[in-house]
Amino acid sequence: MPKKKVDIQTVKTDINAIADLMGSVLEDNQVPRNIRGAVDEAKRAILSATDDVALSRAIYLLDDVSNDINLPSHSRTDLWTIISELESLKEKLG
Repeated sequence: MPKKKVDIQTVKTDINAIADLMGSVLEDNQVPRNIRGAVDEAKRAILSATDDVALSRAIYLLDDVSNDINLPSHSRTDLWTIISELESLKEKLG
C-alpha cells in the first residue's frame, strides 16, 4: 500500500503547534519535575522527528505520565489534548 502524499510544510506547522502546547505544560510550575522531564523529552523527539516512530515514542511517553496521580487535572487535560493531536498527525503521515 503506497504512503499518503503529505505536505511537509503542513506537518512542520502542526509539529510546531504541538510543541507550543507542550511548552505551556513545561512552563507550569504546578507540574511535577518528572512529568516536565517526560514532556520535554517528547517535545525534543517530535521536533527532531524524521518519521512516525518518533511520534509514537512521544505518544508513549506522554501517555505514561498522564496517569501520574501527582499531575494536576488541568495539565492532564492538556496532555490528553497533545496526545490526541500527535495521534492525528501520525494518522496523516500514515
